[in-house]
Amino acid sequence: VLVKACHCLIREERSIIGELLEIAYKNISFYFKVGLISGICMIVGTIIGSGIFVSPKSVLANVEAVGPCLIIWAACGVLATLGALCFAELGTMITKSGGEYPYLMEAFGPIPAFLFSWTSLLVTKPSSFAIICLSFAEYASAPFYPGCDPPQAVIKCLAAAAIVVITIVNSLSVKLGSYLQNFLTAAKMIIVTIIIVSGIVLLAQGKTDNFKDSFKGSKISVSSISLAFYNGLWAYDGWNQLNYITEELKNPYRNLPLSIIIGIPLVTVCYVLINISYFTVMTSTELLQSQAVAVTFGDRVLYPASWIVPLFVVFSTLGSANGTCFTAGRLVYVAGREGHVLKILSYISVKRLTPAPAIIFYGAITIIYIIPGDIDSLINYFSFAVWIFYGLTVLALIVMRFTRKELRRPIKIPIIIPVIVTLVSILLVLAPIISAPELAYLYCTLFILSGLIVYALFVHLKFSWAQKISKPITMHLQMLLEVVPEEEVIE
Repeated sequence: VLVKACHCLIREERSIIGELLEIAYKNISFYFKVGLISGICMIVGTIIGSGIFVSPKSVLANVEAVGPCLIIWAACGVLATLGALCFAELGTMITKSGGEYPYLMEAFGPIPAFLFSWTSLLVTKPSSFAIICLSFAEYASAPFYPGCDPPQAVIKCLAAAAIVVITIVNSLSVKLGSYLQNFLTAAKMIIVTIIIVSGIVLLAQGKTDNFKDSFKGSKISVSSISLAFYNGLWAYDGWNQLNYITEELKNPYRNLPLSIIIGIPLVTVCYVLINISYFTVMTSTELLQSQAVAVTFGDRVLYPASWIVPLFVVFSTLGSANGTCFTAGRLVYVAGREGHVLKILSYISVKRLTPAPAIIFYGAITIIYIIPGDIDSLINYFSFAVWIFYGLTVLALIVMRFTRKELRRPIKIPIIIPVIVTLVSILLVLAPIISAPELAYLYCTLFILSGLIVYALFVHLKFSWAQKISKPITMHLQMLLEVVPEEEVIE
């Protein structure tokens, strides 16, 4: 087709050149589309990360029995599936990029959309990065402190070092970051497979003692279940990103919901099997006393090759941290381009063509989070904030069913699904505040509401003095980091 287009150009038959090139583009792009199998693999690879090595202990600590623990893991998978289907409808109805931002903008206007952007930049994304790096530090240090917990100073220093290294790698080269991600993703799937297969072998050998009277001693309350869900859903984090692959999917209106319906339940099965594997060799008490659950599992099952487990878990957590930094750095970059944060954060490195200022800013905020925080408190802080906006976004879907009837909906789910997800979101947000209030929830709420002041002063009113202060800062940082606006790089 391309050759015919060239012949047409020679003969000056310009009228059909455009049609021929369009046919060529469609034929070429078809071969680069993602099919159903690739879509499912993408979902599984995106969701499975460090959470499954951190959350089992916290989920069990909240319900205190094996049976409710496994039910919570399965229920989290169901909720993630329903939430992902809601986002699939939103993503195919409103095809703008920016995650929840355009959905909230269309349904509720600029203020909730700005508050989402504000919270993502300074609360949810950095706290997520901090949790993953602290998880890495716990597993990296555990083999050096057998029989006791590693000192907090060691864990925090290792986590800070991981943040610095990952920030530098992603600031220096996009290719280097992507190559590192490919290697670490493969390592992640290897360790998940090792744990699941080992657990199945142990079950076949009759290691089922810890599953007898599995509901005995359970602690069931609205607060404990909500906190258990917080920790379980942390391991499923990423389900809301699945609509981003819409444009790359072959026949997306069929394959996107199928990818979700197959992919997330597959992750759920993996997570339940991993927890079952843990319980084949550890009682509930032993699992709660373990500093690093997967390391304890490796010591009891894979000895003398038990070093494989912490090594590959470290690779897995680094992979999650690298992927988080890679994507969240771009979120800061987009926010800077939209004028929601300092303009310098939307600048590109002249030499390396990376959003270096945005990535460095993101790494610096994350280091601040690891200084006072521990994994459990950060997960509660993160989950509280993120489920406020998940609930608002799914509520936006319900609202637009009545206010934006003219919008085309290639994927339309039953209205009961977003209603269930919205009600569960409200429960997840309110239950811990009412039953077990903590200062972290108050701080998070105040921080989100402080975005209203920022919006009023710098976005709505656009005070000139803010520009006068930011201009010299931008100029000096531009010279120091050798960065320029995107348009100049393109030119």
